Amino acid sequence: MEILNHAEEKMKKAVTVLEEDLKTIRTGIAHASLLDHVQFEYYGSPTPINQVASVKVVEGRQLVIKPYDRGTLKDIERAIQTSDTGLVPQSDGEVIRLNVPSLTEERRKELAKAAHKMGEDAKIAIRNIRRDANDAVKKDKELTEDLKKDAQEKIQKLTDKIGKTIDQAVENKAKEIMKV
Repeated sequence: MEILNHAEEKMKKAVTVLEEDLKTIRTGIAHASLLDHVQFEYYGSPTPINQVASVKVVEGRQLVIKPYDRGTLKDIERAIQTSDTGLVPQSDGEVIRLNVPSLTEERRKELAKAAHKMGEDAKIAIRNIRRDANDAVKKDKELTEDLKKDAQEKIQKLTDKIGKTIDQAVENKAKEIMKV
């Protein structure tokens, strides 16, 4: 059924967006995805850092950024300083080092709360998709009442399944954040 497939596709996309958003939450552990959303002007267009430099994790708590073009070093450094990562770049003229500090207990709780909020927003999006799919089923003149009821049950099962996926992703991120 096309309505169900369309709803499933949209719900999976909402989960993917949530997972990408959760990756941007800093956990006190260095990983290259911390800089995924940091961009800077490169030849007139906004460019992600990972497209113009190699980003490596060193000793678990430090990121080392080595630009392919040394002329971009200052621009990358400025982009990191003005971003919302909370990381302070240290440049030696060839590479940029970012020390990822440990999080305080209070900051961990704030970040866990933010992760739960992202999960709630994703669930709202899923419920809106469910509502739209149910409305489309109700308006479909070609379906009998039994088929409509069956389709709505399938949509609800899909919503429940995706909801559990969201809960699991948020719970995993919250555990990762709270781990010292």
